[in-house]
Amino acid sequence: MSSTPGATSATPTADAVTEPARTPATPRRVRVLRALNRRGLRLLHLADALSVYLTLWLVTGVLVLLRTDFNAAAYAERYAWTYALVVLVHLAVFYFGGLYDREHRLGVRPNAARIITLVWFASLLVGLISWLNGEYLIPRSVLLVYGVVGPFGLVANRAVSRRLRLRSEGPPRVLLVGEPTTVALAQQHLSATGEKVTVAGHCPDVVDIVARARRVGATDVVLLDAGSLEALYTSALADLERAGIATLQIVRPQDSLLGLRNVGELGGMPFVLLSTHALTPSQHRLKRWMDLLVLLVTAPLTIPLGLLTTLYVAVVAGRPLLFVQHRVGFEGRPYRMLKFRTMGVDAERATGPVQAAADDPRVLRGMAWLRATRLDELPQLLNVLQGSMTIVGPRPERPEEMEAYERAFPGYRRRHQTLPGITGLAQVYGRYHTHIEYKLGHDLHYLADWSPVLDLQIMVRTVWVILTRRV
Repeated sequence: MSSTPGATSATPTADAVTEPARTPATPRRVRVLRALNRRGLRLLHLADALSVYLTLWLVTGVLVLLRTDFNAAAYAERYAWTYALVVLVHLAVFYFGGLYDREHRLGVRPNAARIITLVWFASLLVGLISWLNGEYLIPRSVLLVYGVVGPFGLVANRAVSRRLRLRSEGPPRVLLVGEPTTVALAQQHLSATGEKVTVAGHCPDVVDIVARARRVGATDVVLLDAGSLEALYTSALADLERAGIATLQIVRPQDSLLGLRNVGELGGMPFVLLSTHALTPSQHRLKRWMDLLVLLVTAPLTIPLGLLTTLYVAVVAGRPLLFVQHRVGFEGRPYRMLKFRTMGVDAERATGPVQAAADDPRVLRGMAWLRATRLDELPQLLNVLQGSMTIVGPRPERPEEMEAYERAFPGYRRRHQTLPGITGLAQVYGRYHTHIEYKLGHDLHYLADWSPVLDLQIMVRTVWVILTRRV
């Protein structure tokens, strides 16, 4: 086993690794900061709050000097607390906008455009709140000028944050995966561009990749050849993510025909971050708040409808009213899913667990229309309120079915990277007879392209599917 000291080493031999360098004991302040980060509290929150608040008063002070009708003392007394409210609005927008998601070490893209967009959105939100309140929380001239100068402080905060992280954690350590010639070419690029990256080692394939990455203390795995991706897809990629190790795939010229988005750059080499196929923490938080908002807005309709459906089920089907079944939820954890009962008690006693069909003979008389209109799934709104389900997402599967699906379709488990949903892309575009592999394609496409607009589109289309009773 030969050593690979860094990005400037000569052409490597196959399966070379570098032993991780001995590092001194982590200082107490660094351990405290990491503990706070794990709980979602970062010094960046405080830095941004100070930046927004001080910038608002700096702009106010400049306008006081430029305009004689500005009374500094009156403004200080009137807007001291409203400026603090404006700061809270900005922090909330930044929070749901993903500014506080932990950045990956390699290929960090400039986020000035996103910061500007979020600042402008927060400013518009402040304006909307002021209009609804009938009194401006902040002078309009201050708000307009802040929208121009405010992003500079936020960009500076992130530059300082990256520098401090580099100082406390050291440069990223990458494990290069590929043939010796491609590894040597990648090292050449990293060396020529002066990237602050340490090449911890290299190997020709992804066999035991998690153990290899841990052995050399890698923070990132870079796939240089296309053949490695399929082998990673089943479980190794998820294992790397759980270990906190990012996985990057170098993009070849022919890959551009796939229309890849979010392509980054590392040492002049284009790459995609494979872990982006799941929702980010900020997207999960935004999706959760959207669920609660939809539940609140639709409550005047869903509560009476749920009560009427309860009475109907009690008369036609009798007790028990609810059908409770264990399903596979977020990250493979089981939970109890609720539905109105539309079949006889112990309907699977003779057959065992089987998929429901479009004209299932087990459905009780007078209950088929409940299934066709999806009214039998109204109790799952309680699952959404509880937090075990979401309104839009991949439909939950039964544990016994999951085992068979995972054997037949590698990567099936990746659909559990978000909460299971009442409706989903596979439900509005697929049907009962749609093959499970095609439904999986819909689910993974949903994870890759999630947005609030996509959720709204699926909700609207779900209403159309219900009204047309398409199955």
